[in-house]
Order: sequence, then C-alpha cells, then structure tokens
Amino acid sequence: MEDFPVSTVEMVCLGTSMALSGLFFYIYRKKRKTVDKLNEAPRLPLDGKLADILNSTPGKCLQYVVIEGAVQPVGEPLRSQFQEGTVGVVQKLVLKEHKLVWNGLARTWTDSERILHERVSSVPFDLVGADRAAVRVLCPLEASGLDAEIVHEKFHQASYGFTDIIGQYLSGEKPKGQLETEEMVKVGAALTGVGELILDADRTLKLRPPTDGSTFFLSPAGYEAVRLEQEGQATLWRALASLCALAGAGVLLWAARRHYRRLRAEREQDRLRREFKRMAAGEEDDDDDDDGAEPPANACIICMSEPRSCVLLDCGHVCCCYSCFQALPHPTCPVCRQPIRRVVPLYQS
Repeated sequence: MEDFPVSTVEMVCLGTSMALSGLFFYIYRKKRKTVDKLNEAPRLPLDGKLADILNSTPGKCLQYVVIEGAVQPVGEPLRSQFQEGTVGVVQKLVLKEHKLVWNGLARTWTDSERILHERVSSVPFDLVGADRAAVRVLCPLEASGLDAEIVHEKFHQASYGFTDIIGQYLSGEKPKGQLETEEMVKVGAALTGVGELILDADRTLKLRPPTDGSTFFLSPAGYEAVRLEQEGQATLWRALASLCALAGAGVLLWAARRHYRRLRAEREQDRLRREFKRMAAGEEDDDDDDDGAEPPANACIICMSEPRSCVLLDCGHVCCCYSCFQALPHPTCPVCRQPIRRVVPLYQS
C-alpha cells in the first residue's frame, strides 16, 4: 500500500464526500421529478363539468391534477378547545417543554425543547368550488405542505424555589416553561390539492394520494407557492450534491499532486544516483591506473575512504560522498546541522 497515491484519511474524506454527493443527488432527483410533475399537472376548475370530464376519462381517473377550493366539513366539524366559535377539519394540539441545558464545551447555556404531548385529529371534508361542486379529500394527514393556522398559543412560565435552583445547577438543566399551541385548518379556508382525482361509483369526486408514489399536496399557500418551494428545495439539494462532488474531486487532485511531486522527487534521486555512479566509476578507473596512490586529500568526513562528491544545499558544505549522504539517518548537514534541501554532484577536474 506504500505506492497507493491516496492515504487513509483521504480515502475516508473521498468516500464520505462521494456518499453524501450520491445521497443528495438522489434527493435532488426526487425533488426534480416532483417539480416536473407539478409543471405538467393540469389545473382543473372545480365546477359541475369536472364530473363529466372524469366520466369520459379511461378508468375515470386522472393521476395528477391541481384542484383549488374552499374547505367544508362532511358532517360535524372539529371545535377549538381554546377559541370559542372556531371550527375546522384538521386540529393539532402540541405541548412542548422548553429548557436551558448547560453546554460544557461552549461553557454556556443553550435552548432545548421537547414535545411532551401531541395529538392530531381530522374529520372528512370536501373542497368546494363554483356551482357547489365538491371534491372529497382522502387521507389529508398524509399530504405534504398542510400548514395549519395557529389559533392558540400560550407559554406557561416555570416557577421554582431555592432548592430547585441548586438542583438545576447540579443537573445542568433549567426548565423555562411549557408552550401550548393549537393549530387548525379552518372551515372555509382556501386549500390547493395536488393528487390523484377519481370518480366513484356514486359520482362522488375524490382526491387521494397518487398510487404511483408521487407527492400528495394540500397547501393553503396556492399552487404557485408550492411549485416555487419545491423548485427551491431541488436547487438546494443539487447545490449540496455539487459541493460534495467538488470536495471529492479536490481530494483526488490533492492526492494526484502529492503523488506527482513524489514521482518527480524519485526521478531526481534516480538521476543523481546514476550521475554519482558514473563519477564513482571514473574514479575507480583512476585508482586502477595508480594502485599505490594514497587516500584522497579531500576524503569524506564520514567514511574517510571515498572522495567528497556532493554539495549539500542550502548550507553549501562539501563534506561527504553520496553513499554516506544516503546513509544519513536524518537529512541534516554533518557539519552545521542545517536541513538539507537538495544535493548536487561535485565535479572535480
């Protein structure tokens, strides 16, 4: 694994970035598909002709359409527990606990919340349009974008004594209080539904979640707001996928740059090694011509037998042969102990 150009840390970073990029791209493709289906979905007027359109359609079903109408309950509506006279078809009661938790890392108190109780109720309701034409909405709690109106919100402040304060500092938690909210989809509110429209045997129009897995929408904001919101989410996920992919490409480029620099350094070392070998071969020929010659005057200060054959840079000392330079345990000059940046051969005439 020494010749592999990517280190373990880089492999982890690369794998993480590619996994996140794939996940974000998958979410983006789902959002993009939803946006495309919203753009292609026909916006049908809710009037008396809608039943005739469905009756002439094969299977009496339109897979993905946009319907807008006013909310009307089928039977008795839900009544608000806190606002007298307020009625609706979907009701959500939430009780949240708010407290401060000590963060030992940041050395400060941070806000925290926890849902103590949550209850969601609904009754059958229709979307009513012109000519009193109505479409029954099925499975409204499965719809996306059903933002109910807050009809009641009250914060109950926590009260505690001296012993409670001591216990809070010991436990690292300070209760702030409880937030009580009630949300409702009111009767008469305008609602936009996007889903599968069918005509029942009793000529009742029904809007339900699409059987092909497409997103079912019920939104008080309107069709254009739903479409723009989905486009914004698709753009966000695409940007996140692109950033993760760029991060992975950056890791690969960094590894390739490091590997290239290592190969270049190895080629430079090989070149120097061959050059020093040629110099050593020439010196051996001279020694063969003069077998009785004494050791060179400029002998290597390490082995004391070979001539000094290299210049150590940046200090510039000429003190050893290339074989002893390669044998140095640390790349520091034997004379001045400065780091050796590079080495060049010494040519002697």
